[in-house]
Amino acid sequence: MMITQELASEQNISEDIIFPPSDLYSDEPPVETELHLRQIILLLKCLEWLWKDRNDFYAAGNLSIYYSPNQKKSEYFRGPDFFVVLGTERKTRKSWVVWEEDGKYPHVILEILSPTTAKTDREYKKQLYQDTFRTPDYFWFDPYTLEFAGFHLLDGKYQPLEANEKGYLWSQQLGLYLGIHEGLLRYFTPAGKLVPTPEETAESLAAKLRELNIDPDTI
Repeated sequence: MMITQELASEQNISEDIIFPPSDLYSDEPPVETELHLRQIILLLKCLEWLWKDRNDFYAAGNLSIYYSPNQKKSEYFRGPDFFVVLGTERKTRKSWVVWEEDGKYPHVILEILSPTTAKTDREYKKQLYQDTFRTPDYFWFDPYTLEFAGFHLLDGKYQPLEANEKGYLWSQQLGLYLGIHEGLLRYFTPAGKLVPTPEETAESLAAKLRELNIDPDTI
């Protein structure tokens, strides 16, 4: 009798539960660590701030890219940690669907290595981005070991990028260097100047105002 009552109770409870829809926007798992998340946000924030006057690009992190030749979201999808598509409309998207975006694939991809993904990022994904995505610039970075590498597509094959004297790697697609600064990957201008975050820009401006004996809090 007790078992029957328990089953009946579970049935009543289940009828009251409203489950979320199953058509999730992106099939990507959550980022592995807080440091991974901070790195993705930093890359996104800095690029969007630098290109705040541009409307011809799309940048995202941990978002699914659907690329099935059969135009099915149930097959052939992959979610880079960070990617940039050029020559497209700058707008919010639930995912990047290649066949709905004029066949465009990312121009730049960056994967953040971890013990569980490093082998896949160095081998399988590198091959996929080279042969299928044809992504011109591919980078990977480990925020814990500081392993950093980059490749540029030349004649259909990824060629390793050579670092400059500061250890920065050039992204031809972005027109920017990528390099390690205070343990995280940052952008640098062609002249080697750090691309700031909005907060760093505000702090720099406030410091200049104080040098002129102007209190930034009064402006």
